[in-house]
Amino acid sequence: MAEIAKTFRVPGRHGYAIEMSPYLTSRLACATSQYYGIAGCGTLLVLEQTESGISLVRSFDWNDGLFDVTWSENNEHVLVTASGDGSLQIWDTNNPMGPLQVFKEHTHEVYSVDWSQTRAEQLVVSGSWDSTAKVWDLAASKSISTFQGHEGVIYSTIWSPHIPGCFASASGDNTLRIWDMKTRGTKIAIPAHQAEILTCDWCKYDQNFIVTGAVDCSLRVWDLRNVRQPVSDLSGHSYAIRRVKFSPFHRTVLASCSYDFTVRFWDFSKTESLLETVEHHTEFVCGLDFSLHIPNQVYDFLW
Repeated sequence: MAEIAKTFRVPGRHGYAIEMSPYLTSRLACATSQYYGIAGCGTLLVLEQTESGISLVRSFDWNDGLFDVTWSENNEHVLVTASGDGSLQIWDTNNPMGPLQVFKEHTHEVYSVDWSQTRAEQLVVSGSWDSTAKVWDLAASKSISTFQGHEGVIYSTIWSPHIPGCFASASGDNTLRIWDMKTRGTKIAIPAHQAEILTCDWCKYDQNFIVTGAVDCSLRVWDLRNVRQPVSDLSGHSYAIRRVKFSPFHRTVLASCSYDFTVRFWDFSKTESLLETVEHHTEFVCGLDFSLHIPNQVYDFLW
């Protein structure tokens, strides 16, 4: 059974995203908002897990809610956050003064941000409620590409960990789309659910597998070589699924968190796919990440 090892509380802030550092085994970042993200400011928290608990390393305030965060893949001190004012902020944990840069091109909330995983590039993708995704080279002063095609807000944008220049987006228009930087357009559009899709993630071990989570309470695993029907349809949550992550250690294991206050673990290769339900929260669980260094260690973050 899952045990709650350590808890960190942030008075006056509601958690939206949590991401483990790809460099430091005990370092994590959290994107938070005041007043459930409806109004007020946001705070980026950089935390350290120690033997005795979780301690605050650094915090950065922004004048609007922060909805997502991603670590740099080439500098252990740099992070990017996504904000309700349509901007992205670049932060350096060694520089407590404020953001190094601010990029503002989106016209509505930026709900998703992700740093590219392949060695071929150092790019950031953002997804916004203005229905566009943008790709940024942080060395440039503006975005290098804008991707249009979704007919609803974009909730999630995730780079492929395998294919350079390829990312996925999940939208309120009920579709999952796969995009290619080279063609600057949609490679695949999948009507993945009959409800808003709030989250998606790529399998770390197979470039063809991707999972979606939606307001219809289901998770669906897709094989991009044949998208007529999902490889697996995982049900068990009783409210919308807010975030899903593939395990970095197991090809067919994933975790999901939901507005039903639970975190669930699944293995879609098994007939009984639900491995465990963790019910230790009393609010919406919005953030979720696996430790990249310690098998079976998971972090979640909630309102």
